[in-house]
Amino acid sequence: MFYDLYTPEGEVLTGTPWPDYPRPRLRRDSFFNLNGRWEFTAREESDLPAAYDRTILVPFCPESLLSGVHTHFPEGWHLFYRRRFTLPEGFVKGRVLLQIGAADQVLDAWLNGMPVGSHTGGYEHITFDITQALAAENELVLRVRDDLRSPVLPYGKQTMNRGGMWYTPVSGIWQTVWLESVPDRYIRRLDVQADGARAILDTGDPALTGTVTVHTPVGPLTVPLENGRAEVAPPSPRLWSPEDPYLYDCAIEAGADRVESYFALRTLEIRRVNGYARLCLNGKPYFFHGVLDQGYYSDGLFTPASPACYEQDIRTMQALGFNTLRKHIKVEPDIFYTLCDRLGMVVFQDMVNNGDYRYLRDTVLPTVGFQHRRRDTGMHRDPAARAAFLSGMEATVAQLKNHPCILYWTIFNEGWGQFESSRAFRRLRQLDGSRFIDSTSGWFRGGETDVDSRHIYFGPWKLDAGEKPLVLSEFGGCCLPVEGHMFHPDKAYGYSACKTREEFARAIRELYEQRVLPVVPKGLCAAIYTQLSDVEDEINGLVTYDRRTVKLDEAPMRELARRLQAAMEESAVSCMKQPNLV
Repeated sequence: MFYDLYTPEGEVLTGTPWPDYPRPRLRRDSFFNLNGRWEFTAREESDLPAAYDRTILVPFCPESLLSGVHTHFPEGWHLFYRRRFTLPEGFVKGRVLLQIGAADQVLDAWLNGMPVGSHTGGYEHITFDITQALAAENELVLRVRDDLRSPVLPYGKQTMNRGGMWYTPVSGIWQTVWLESVPDRYIRRLDVQADGARAILDTGDPALTGTVTVHTPVGPLTVPLENGRAEVAPPSPRLWSPEDPYLYDCAIEAGADRVESYFALRTLEIRRVNGYARLCLNGKPYFFHGVLDQGYYSDGLFTPASPACYEQDIRTMQALGFNTLRKHIKVEPDIFYTLCDRLGMVVFQDMVNNGDYRYLRDTVLPTVGFQHRRRDTGMHRDPAARAAFLSGMEATVAQLKNHPCILYWTIFNEGWGQFESSRAFRRLRQLDGSRFIDSTSGWFRGGETDVDSRHIYFGPWKLDAGEKPLVLSEFGGCCLPVEGHMFHPDKAYGYSACKTREEFARAIRELYEQRVLPVVPKGLCAAIYTQLSDVEDEINGLVTYDRRTVKLDEAPMRELARRLQAAMEESAVSCMKQPNLV
């Protein structure tokens, strides 16, 4: 018996969902939203259908309640979407781009019967130039194929047979579909390289010239855009942190194109402080007090009913004293990261796992202590899966690297799909040398990495800091069932059981006081509690799956957070005198 659980936002959802501009870091005044009710059908055959037998609410996947379909179709079937539209007068400025936030896993598109593009990968943005196929009245058809029988493409926590720590699969379109019009030469991207004093904005197009106007606390600052690049050095730099998430809003004008964006100034370093390697933000040791965030919602699965659900999650965790979310094996829409940028929530971002998973090898044996594997060159040898993972990693970094909230990348989680972690570390360092990198979160450690990353759910707590900053990247998992807010009332998954709110709060408090706090003065730099919310059978969340009940009181949790950060203060006193290790 599964319950249909709606979040408060999903219960009252009307009109066009996700009407917000979907790309806040490269915003134009051109935006035509194609979310809403589409014609839909699913079938085994790949040829375009003559008829559509149902409708679906985009951008929600067909497995979700909010889609109106609420069905997972057989693996390998083709999902077909059709939408007719007419562009507003004056919309076309030169070229028209079809933008799809994400679709899982392989997408093909036709406009007015003409193929306009194909894409493989379930978590990346998709852009097709559809100018040549446009007409006065238009018919857009999208075909998406997803097949979890193959572990080659990144799939994260999705599985054909959900249960326990594995969740309902997501197929088809799951982010906003929209159109924008751009001049023939336009700003395709805006990369930022920033430190504590300046930022270099790079469009990647050396032919672009123009200006960049930055809003600063003392007034606007305009600098030239030359050879596609601009250097900005704001007076009296104001650094981004969770306590002061200051962003420099800016506008870039180049020829006939104009975009709005933002950037932040901050520094990340690893320094040895009082004998221990510490993760430092803006020159000082910082304790990253976080929760694991799976990014699943009871009614929309991968896609919450509204971006307001993201904001609610962030603010709820901040009210409980947390400053960090570990975004676990999922890449979110840009709006999520922009909210973290503006609200001051640090993100530890995972790559999305692929490859085969084996319960004995990847969970049972490591859980009881078989976690050290010095050589991972022989793991997951399938060349196609390896290539797909690295391709997905590169796409993730390119898509997210300009969000200042992201301070930390996680490559492999608990051995799922792990291979040649040192090689992956070096490749990621080439892509982005500005953030901390956790090559192997949990176990099978031994290669190149910035941190010593541990998971502890059972057994003795062996947390001894070594040469690298010590990160407790997963722990906890205390369970509290909340009647009326459970996905499956007869199944519960987690790592310890509590019957009352008082027992739940006591278990978490004792875990921090007895296990975590004593290790902070001895080198612990971060602790990620499992987890933000219940997810299907898992009831180890701090809030329920439907986001209607917070299981903890704020005041004692905020006091706990204060004590964790206070434990770093002694290190902060001498930090600036110590050499940088990275």
